[in-house]
Amino acid sequence: MHYLVGDVQGCAGALERLLGEIGFSASRDKLYVLGDLVNRGPASLATLRLLRNLGDAATCVLGNHDWHLLAAATGVRPKHRSDTLDDILDAPDREAWIEWIRQRRMAVHEQGWLMLHAGVVPQWDLAQTLALAGELERSLREAPLREFLGAMFGNEPARWSEALAGDERLRFTLNTLTRIRFVTADGMLEFAAKDGADAAPPGFFPWFDAPGRRTAGMPIAFGHWSTLGLVDRPDLLGLDTGCVWGGKLTAVRIEGAGREVFQVACDPGR
Repeated sequence: MHYLVGDVQGCAGALERLLGEIGFSASRDKLYVLGDLVNRGPASLATLRLLRNLGDAATCVLGNHDWHLLAAATGVRPKHRSDTLDDILDAPDREAWIEWIRQRRMAVHEQGWLMLHAGVVPQWDLAQTLALAGELERSLREAPLREFLGAMFGNEPARWSEALAGDERLRFTLNTLTRIRFVTADGMLEFAAKDGADAAPPGFFPWFDAPGRRTAGMPIAFGHWSTLGLVDRPDLLGLDTGCVWGGKLTAVRIEGAGREVFQVACDPGR
């Protein structure tokens, strides 16, 4: 069986309960985790241990909180007051965990689904999304980490262009794959609005409803946008259901054209 899981954000207890609810077996099943593995919840290190121990049975893509962990670990960005990353940063084997994070994916296309943390701009089709994600993955793994991360944070460029190159191209790819919510038809990102899909600023659309989106019809699963709640459309699954805010942790079984939703309640204090 194949399962997609939304943002865990360090809620290891909820993830353990969810895996028990679905009867997950690492010898038989496959788990896809849609980013934001860590931070804000009480047990970031335990979450990473649980996922790593699943071995090849778990495929994890990276979200914005996972990149923030890398930046905090290398001194590129300061820790935030709301961060709950000290169990990783203070661990004696922290460098091994940083290296494990560096080896994760940015986008995956398996079982007929494109899986990523946040979304895509309208100009990207499936092939280009995977190619750009691959460029970012290779740079994360192979470039000197602190120098590379130092060039990856910021809101510019805000609009997609085929002419983007180098760090600007990588930064735009990172911002799209981990931060996009609203976008214009010509591919400009908007980073301030975080409410639901009906709160789009003038001229902007939820990325999945942007006119002319070249991935339209391609089944896409994403997390990141907790104010949407569960999105369950034939070609779209939004699975950030706000576990870390006291909501639920959600998994969806995908087998062919069928699907089944599983949820467990979350207590962010545990």
